Amino acid sequence: MTELPLRNVVYEKIKGATSMTDEALNKSLIKSGLILPEDRFNKILLDLEIMGLVKVSWLTKDTRRVEVAVQEVEEDEYEKQNRETMEKDYEASFPGVEEEN
Repeated sequence: MTELPLRNVVYEKIKGATSMTDEALNKSLIKSGLILPEDRFNKILLDLEIMGLVKVSWLTKDTRRVEVAVQEVEEDEYEKQNRETMEKDYEASFPGVEEEN
């Protein structure tokens, strides 16, 4: 098995649970028939964290929490200008209301 599919399998497990401990993730992988050495497991988690897909934090001395990272969607400049124009047009459609600036 190559590295990329392993990352995908691990990420899908995390995504399915949204948040879990590293121990629970490892048990889930074992139930799926995927037994990873600890160093390979840690490397995959690190790679996923570097790619911005997951966030890993320490809960206790020996336990880590692994959760799906929130992806921020960048707003297209054209869409932003279009939305601002629509908001101004909407506000301007009310006669007698002055703009607060």
